[in-house]
Amino acid sequence: MDASLALAHNVANIRFEDIPFDTVRVAKMSVLDTLGNALAASTLGPAGCRQVVELVKEGGGKEESTIVGFGGRAPSWMAALVNSTMAHSLDYDDMYAPASIHAGVTIVPPAFAAAERVGEVDGRRFIAAVVSGFDLSCRLSLATPNTRTWHTTTVCGFFGAAAAASRILGLKQARVQHALGIAYSQAAGNLQAAADASFTMRLEVGFAAKGGVLSALLAEKGITGATNSLEGEFGLYRVYHGGRYDPAVLTSGLGKRFEGSNLTFKPYPCGRGTHSSIDATLELVREHNIQPEEVESITVFKGRVAAKVEGTPLERKRRPETVVDAQSSIPYTVAAAAVKRRVGLTEFTPRAITDPDVLEVAQKVDVQVHPEFGEFDFHPGITEIRTKGGKVYSRRIDRPSGDPQNPIPWESLVRKFMESASHCVKPLPERKVRDVADMVMKLEEVDDVGAIVRLLA
Repeated sequence: MDASLALAHNVANIRFEDIPFDTVRVAKMSVLDTLGNALAASTLGPAGCRQVVELVKEGGGKEESTIVGFGGRAPSWMAALVNSTMAHSLDYDDMYAPASIHAGVTIVPPAFAAAERVGEVDGRRFIAAVVSGFDLSCRLSLATPNTRTWHTTTVCGFFGAAAAASRILGLKQARVQHALGIAYSQAAGNLQAAADASFTMRLEVGFAAKGGVLSALLAEKGITGATNSLEGEFGLYRVYHGGRYDPAVLTSGLGKRFEGSNLTFKPYPCGRGTHSSIDATLELVREHNIQPEEVESITVFKGRVAAKVEGTPLERKRRPETVVDAQSSIPYTVAAAAVKRRVGLTEFTPRAITDPDVLEVAQKVDVQVHPEFGEFDFHPGITEIRTKGGKVYSRRIDRPSGDPQNPIPWESLVRKFMESASHCVKPLPERKVRDVADMVMKLEEVDDVGAIVRLLA
């Protein structure tokens, strides 16, 4: 029996009352964080964000779901495309670290889009949908080794988005399973976009969001999809992963253990593999009052894959050509931390990445592999700063800030949301932004979640 049957049953039958308090709290944090990232991207994101919005508006269609930041409404699946793309464009969105995927961007915008189509969806139903989408996409990704070829966030995101939208639509088990099968017929996404630092790395999550909503709507209409989409002869794990997966991960503790509880929230808008070195650099320069002109060299030690992805080719990482380059560069991010003593949204603009003071320090940063760190573990790292005076300062970070074991408090996430919202293309009154944060904090008490996104347009 294909695991999609059990997963579909869980999606169709999950109730708010069955979800642990901590899982609800994390879901609400993801909702707030995802919305904030989309707002900030409306001005600070790559030019592609605006162009995708323009294209969707040119296409017209039924005005049913809100485009965050820019305003206007579009068919639900197209609103999901836009909002998910924007939410991922700054690389500031949450992650599920055990499988290195971004969770919120492929679940939260599709859930809002579907909720606005349905109308008057309350917070409890919305939370159940978001949690079911998180759990499904996280389990799918965790069940198989990270191949570093597929863009797993996107591939699994098609299924997670379909699950969340299906729960919003109130589909029964059989139709949820068909929605997952329809999602499988679209599921795609590879890492060449990342290797080439192209905007499609961000757009791929939008494809997943759009595909998930469309899959649920087609299933609602009675369209059928593969019912053995995961473990069939030509299912996901045989076609995409050569049969290498752990089937127990897909269904063990289903409905009792929620993988969405284990999300990481980013304090810095860049690749998670850079965060331990940013944490360490900020701690060292503040603690020892190290000035940029005093730095002789900075050496960052990471696991093999993290060192390759975030540290090579070294010259390009030391002098990034695009914002996407800078977001996945240990030399740039460490240099920004050493010079600016902060790493925020304003450090990742086309102008900021050409700052001569930051680039001067970036030339002094080297990235090396440390044998103690796991090959595919992006998160731990050791940062060593050597000064021209001959002093050496070192700091090891195993759990970067934002990790479930080193969490960001709600108040800090609200501050991040407020800052992100301040960059919205349409200026939003601070009172309105605070109202949104308050509504999300008490999401289970909201009668119509569509009111939240309508405040942000």
